[in-house]
Amino acid sequence: MVLEVTVDSITSMLTAIKAGADRIELCSALNLGGLTPSYGLMKKANEIKKAEEQKYIEIFVMIRPRSGDFLYDDNEFETMKEDISLVKRMEGIDGIVTGILLSDWRIDVTRMRELIEVASPLKVVFHRAFDEARDPIEYVDKLIEMGVCRILTSGQKASAMEGVEFIAELQKRFGDQIDIMPGGGVNAGNIEKIYNITRCTHYHMSGKVSVRSRMEYRKHIQSMNTPESELILERASYDLIKKARDVLDKLEKSGNSDFANNKRV
Repeated sequence: MVLEVTVDSITSMLTAIKAGADRIELCSALNLGGLTPSYGLMKKANEIKKAEEQKYIEIFVMIRPRSGDFLYDDNEFETMKEDISLVKRMEGIDGIVTGILLSDWRIDVTRMRELIEVASPLKVVFHRAFDEARDPIEYVDKLIEMGVCRILTSGQKASAMEGVEFIAELQKRFGDQIDIMPGGGVNAGNIEKIYNITRCTHYHMSGKVSVRSRMEYRKHIQSMNTPESELILERASYDLIKKARDVLDKLEKSGNSDFANNKRV
């Protein structure tokens, strides 16, 4: 069973690895849904992966030039291609996570194909733009044909638990050709139920908690009317991730998992 954790800092990445993550989705601005990470963040994450004790970890980099919708203008699209080219030159990152839609909310097959060509030989994941897409199930065959290795989805609902029946349908129809990965509110309390309904073997979570800033001098902040929210950081929680890891390990060891027959990692 594969556990992917999305992080936007090296601190959170190290926590996720220690807690048992198999794969890291690396981004910036996780509070905005995740944006393309900086060069420095990618470089440092890649160095950690290359360390002898961390070679098993996969790193997939988010390619999303801004927050908001997934309809990108020409300049934004060119930026995405440049960012992908940069990731390729780093030699060690396993793949990218991206998605792009048309103005009518359908998946932009033409531009996705172009991004995949730029990314080759890196693996490509279609992210939760899938959940905002119109009639996305009609495009899964095309995503498979163009080489997408995995779809991250909450089943077109606010959370994977709410969209579990749709995720199960995707897994039943396409799971032998592409990895269907539930994400969105996934945690130790619901992974087993999601697995029992969907039979998916890849799971995505953030496992994040809010942490108070370590800044000690507050008088200046108060005089500037700075919102208290700017003194709150989000960090991956070892306990939340480890508990999810333990549930997945229990499922695998109990013989309830189809993971042994799933060759795509």
